Amino acid sequence: MGHAIGTNRDNFRGVEDSARAGARSAGRGPVALRIRAHLLGLLSTQSRLHSAFRASATAALVASVLASAACAHPHAEQDQANCGAVGTWIDPMTATTIAPEQLLAGLAQLPVVLLGETHDDEEHHRWQLHTLAALHGHNPDMILGFESFPRRVQPVLDQWVNGELDPIAFFEAAEWRKVWGFDPTLYLPLFHFARQNRVPMIALNVDRDFVARVRREGWAAIPADERLGLSDPAAASPAYLEMLARVYAVEQLHAKHPEPADPHDAEAEGEASADGAEAPAGETDMQTHPDDGAADEVEKPTHEADAHAGGGEKPTREADARVDGADAAASESDVDEAEVDIESILATEDFARFAGAQQTWDRAMAEAIAEARQRQPNSLIVGILGRGHLEYGYGVPHQLADLGVPNAAVLLPIERETTCGGLPADLADAAFVIEPTVSVTTARPKPLLGVMLAQIDDGVQIKGVMEGSIAEAIGLQKGDIVIEAAGFPIAELSELIEIVQRQAPGTWLPLTVRREGEEIDFVAKFPTVFETPE
Repeated sequence: MGHAIGTNRDNFRGVEDSARAGARSAGRGPVALRIRAHLLGLLSTQSRLHSAFRASATAALVASVLASAACAHPHAEQDQANCGAVGTWIDPMTATTIAPEQLLAGLAQLPVVLLGETHDDEEHHRWQLHTLAALHGHNPDMILGFESFPRRVQPVLDQWVNGELDPIAFFEAAEWRKVWGFDPTLYLPLFHFARQNRVPMIALNVDRDFVARVRREGWAAIPADERLGLSDPAAASPAYLEMLARVYAVEQLHAKHPEPADPHDAEAEGEASADGAEAPAGETDMQTHPDDGAADEVEKPTHEADAHAGGGEKPTREADARVDGADAAASESDVDEAEVDIESILATEDFARFAGAQQTWDRAMAEAIAEARQRQPNSLIVGILGRGHLEYGYGVPHQLADLGVPNAAVLLPIERETTCGGLPADLADAAFVIEPTVSVTTARPKPLLGVMLAQIDDGVQIKGVMEGSIAEAIGLQKGDIVIEAAGFPIAELSELIEIVQRQAPGTWLPLTVRREGEEIDFVAKFPTVFETPE
């Protein structure tokens, strides 16, 4: 599947009831109970406030604080549709509202707290910042880990926290557009929080090239001395594999139809990954973020970034099983309409490599967290990750448990309408109810070229042309290799995306492509008014 540059959702809200049922039987239940038990043990030694919470919480992590819990929060009432109230915390296991003070005080005493996100959702990042600040108020001995950075840029993170770099220098040194690609302003408040409070930041990820290799070759085929020091991932649960199989099926469907009708379908217009390999399907770029959002990725080494130019707002990483990034609801619909045989997918070697890449991604981040925990055993480690790596405890929490860190709490932002009728009991340890993003954030108009791109050895190749796009109008074709844009040579996907993103309404963009050995010049003429992404 190609990635259309635009807005991509990493939530898995479209995962079917069958997968959720499997999650309940093999997923978060035991972990959530352990966390609840651990919290109760901690709270028994805390202040009178914590003791009161312990007495009222019984056996729940953050369950109802007696009958007064609803009154403890001014917005705790639920509407007639039995939906959660915006601004409240909910315990999915008990379907009760949680008093925030007691919840956050208890969570701050755990070894690891993981905050999920859809990578390009502003409201999710606002929630992360506020939750982070609350946790820090209860426990300032904190370490902040980010999925968005590969480990090789750790020195840059250290320089930023120490006040040695300004934002522009920081993003350039960290190669932000190449390694992540989402709008940096979404994450900057979190980075400033770490800097202002001198909270160490750690890079949790590995380079996408490695995960792309796992996707192509399989984990077992990679020599031990070339695995970047990573240990074998813990086996995935059947429910997780089924979820990944559905993501994989969606990627395969999009790979066959490179011009998605809905820009959200292919990781939408902002990905910019560039692994290189073409991938049949995968994050398809696998990050295709299991980010930000359910199903963020796939086989891919094809970061096809829709140069919808809009942007590299969200690069698509190849190995993420898209577990962070595909639009789940649409994905499930696509899979159902196509009558995909999930059991057959589970039996294929290609899917095994796809799932292995996702597990590698999960394992890498879990190991980075576990290593930080070993170095500073008394610190609270807070992880900022795509929700697809966290939901139901499938991804990173599962790998952490295998590494000896079983009590990692998972917190998620949930849109109000999603809470109507209740949440899956083991979706997360606690969920914070937010307004629908569409009612909070106005999508920014973007320049859209209308092509699906892939990083290849020879440069940036067009993998598909969107119907009715500027690219189609000027005659760009699938297979063209873009070698120059606006007079600048193009070698990497991020370079082309950045140039397109800089285009103002009504401007012209000179492009040179190589087609069957011949260099051809084109001029992309952008409209005087950019359309707002849906």
